[in-house]
Amino acid sequence: MVKSMTGYGRARETRNKRDITVEVRSVNNRYLDCTVKLPRAYVFAEDAIKGRVQKAVSRGKVDVFVTIDSSAADVSVVKVNEPLARSYYEALLRLKETFGLSGEVTPVELSRCPDVLSVTKAEEDLETLAEDICQVTDAALAAYNRMRSVEGVKLAEDIAGRADTIEDTVARVEAQSPQTVSAYRERLESKMREVLASTTIDEARILTETAIFADKIAVDEETVRLHSHLSQLRDMLRGDEPVGRKLDFLIQEINRECNTIGSKCSDLTITQDVVNMKAEVEKIREQVQNIE
Repeated sequence: MVKSMTGYGRARETRNKRDITVEVRSVNNRYLDCTVKLPRAYVFAEDAIKGRVQKAVSRGKVDVFVTIDSSAADVSVVKVNEPLARSYYEALLRLKETFGLSGEVTPVELSRCPDVLSVTKAEEDLETLAEDICQVTDAALAAYNRMRSVEGVKLAEDIAGRADTIEDTVARVEAQSPQTVSAYRERLESKMREVLASTTIDEARILTETAIFADKIAVDEETVRLHSHLSQLRDMLRGDEPVGRKLDFLIQEINRECNTIGSKCSDLTITQDVVNMKAEVEKIREQVQNIE
C-alpha cells in the first residue's frame, strides 16, 4: 500500500508507574533522517527508538518527541553508613564516661549525626525502561502509519486517475498519427500539381516522400513504451513496498516519451495532446514527491 511521507502519530501509556508520551511527525525528505528528542536522563533509549523508526519508515524527515513523567515511580532508599555510625556511637560512649553523663545512646540520637543516614533513589532497570519507551513508540508509529496510509490511498487514486487521462490521450495520438501522414500526402500532391501544372506527377516520388515523412513522425515506439510505463505505474501503486523513488524515475521516463512525441509531430491536434499529457505528468510528479 502506498504511504505518504507526511504524517503524525501519538501514543500515551502508563508503564511501571511512568507516564510515557511519544509523538511522531514527518515531512518529505529524499532519505530517512530521524531525530529523537527525549529527557536527558533517558538518552540511553535513543538508539533503540531510532531502530524502531527505521523498521517502520523507509524515508522522510522524522521527528520523535518523548516525554516521561516518572514522579510516581520514584522510590527512595535510606542507606546507613554503618562505619560512621559506629564511630559516632563509640565517641558518644566515651563522652558519657569522661563527663559522667547519664542516659543511653539511642538510634534516634545516632540518626541525627551528620551523614549517618542518606536518602537516594532506587536503581532503575534501564533495559526494562528502554523497552517500555519502545513499546509506546511502537504504538505511536502504528497511529502514524495509519494516517500515512489514509493519505497514501488518496495520492494513489489521484495518480491513477491522471495515468488514465494520459493513456486516453495516448490513444488519441495513435489514432491521429496516420491521419497526419495522409494529410501530408495530400498537401504534397497539391503543391506538386501547382508546380508541375502540365507535367505528369511522379507517383513513386510522392510515395517516397510520404514514406520518409511517415518515418520521421512515427511515434509507435514511444506510445508502446508509454503504455508499458503506465502499466508499471499502476502495478507499483498496488504494491506493498515503498515505491516513491521508483515512481520518481518512472515519471522521468514517461515525460521523456512525451517530449519525443512532441518533437516528432507537427500536427496541431497531437501537439495539444502532448501539452495536456505533460501537464498531467507534472501533476503526477508533484504527488510522487509526497510518496514514501
